[in-house]
Amino acid sequence: MLTVEILYYMPDHPRFLQTYLWQTLDEAPKFPRLHRFLNFWREEIDAVIHSVRVAHGEPLAPPAWRKVDGYIQRH
Repeated sequence: MLTVEILYYMPDHPRFLQTYLWQTLDEAPKFPRLHRFLNFWREEIDAVIHSVRVAHGEPLAPPAWRKVDGYIQRH
């Protein structure tokens, strides 16, 4: 799972930054879908990108469970 936060300058108001969040499945570490999307943005969208933040992780990983042998009770 890939989460991308793009900060870009608004075309009509170049002093203001706008946020665009995007999630998709992609292949780490090369991220081909992200590169295609950013190339599309640069060619087709008038907004200039300020910065891109990327976070990725396992989307379908099983939950982390561990056995607990005891517990502590507090009054």
